[in-house]
Amino acid sequence: MQTQYDAIIIGAGPAGSSAAILLARAGWSVALVEKQRFPRRKVCGECLAASNLPLLKALGIGVAFEAAAGPELRQLALMYGKRTVVSALPSAADEKHQWGRTIARETLDSLLIEQARRVGAHILQPWSIKRIEGSCGNWQCETRSYDGTDTLSLHAPVLIDAHGSWEALPIGETPSRAVHKAADLLAFKANFRDARLKTGLLPVLFFDGGYGGMVESGAGLTTVAGCMRRDRFETIRSICPGLSAGDIFDAMLRRECAGVGEALRSATREGPWLATGPLDPGIRLRGDDPLFRVGNAAGEAHPILGEGMSMALQSAWLLCAQLLKPRGRQGMADAAWQGKAARDYAAKWRDQFQTRIRLASVFAHTAMRPVLARPLMNLASVWPGLLTLGAIQGGKTRYLEASELEPTIAAFTCKTR
Repeated sequence: MQTQYDAIIIGAGPAGSSAAILLARAGWSVALVEKQRFPRRKVCGECLAASNLPLLKALGIGVAFEAAAGPELRQLALMYGKRTVVSALPSAADEKHQWGRTIARETLDSLLIEQARRVGAHILQPWSIKRIEGSCGNWQCETRSYDGTDTLSLHAPVLIDAHGSWEALPIGETPSRAVHKAADLLAFKANFRDARLKTGLLPVLFFDGGYGGMVESGAGLTTVAGCMRRDRFETIRSICPGLSAGDIFDAMLRRECAGVGEALRSATREGPWLATGPLDPGIRLRGDDPLFRVGNAAGEAHPILGEGMSMALQSAWLLCAQLLKPRGRQGMADAAWQGKAARDYAAKWRDQFQTRIRLASVFAHTAMRPVLARPLMNLASVWPGLLTLGAIQGGKTRYLEASELEPTIAAFTCKTR
């Protein structure tokens, strides 16, 4: 079995699979390692801004996405207590893709990894990374199959970390176990059938100690997701003994957000509540990092803006735009060349996402504090256009620049001629 590659990518979520497609279509030999079986449900938002739809088309899954996606998102709402304020979502500049859509995360994952397989990436799934050795230009990854019967030692000059942010890679020093903090954010998600939510509406939920969202995700399902501070969660659990974590979150949402209670009044939950955490928003990308990071491995915004999948897809394009520049494949083993590519990528990444991450943090902390949430609701009631402006500033209509798209599109063209 092949063990020598041009690039090893760890994690087959939207970022990892997109990078695998882009590199494989450009002629690189790619190993994509994913420890989970697909499809898998995951605590994750399910919104994709309109600016990502041309990227999905270029990746080769545009038609399949259109068939599986939920309705166009045309309105935004804030829900807090008994109040709801509705405003228009901004339309994007591309006339063919003016509005964002929703899609189940497990569906998007499956579409992307199967496309990576079709274009020639070698998929190791479910396999896990047990040890990483080497350095920039000369990496060795020890991998093991899920059942433990097979092992492989993979070698490549380029290593891409797309495994998310829940655990550290087995490289260098193992970080100490994090101590639980009162401010830790615990995340929850569930699907409901027959919910009463207006088509095309994207509600953002404010409540004491947390925030959330609710959206029609396709196939007759509505997804409800949110985050709650650990201290608030523990307080509620102490007075509701015996309830599961998901049921505690469900009851709190219905009680404190009238819009949620109304939407779910006659709905039936499909499957259990998923719970995970704590979330770790922030920037992890460094220009001097010996490996490349995309998706949540590079940086994570508070999910209140619903930009997680967008940032994953776009970060893969930004990285591959650097790796696929002239001399990319010939210079991939050159540590100096990789170092420059890493610095250029980090600069582009920060330009694309840093403001988005900061705005999400401000918005999230406002949502969690009634003393701030109430004045914001009052202002939004008088000026609903504030929500539209916030969506624009949050990156909902921001496309990648042509200079970031051209190297990857050119590589696609060369490969398929």
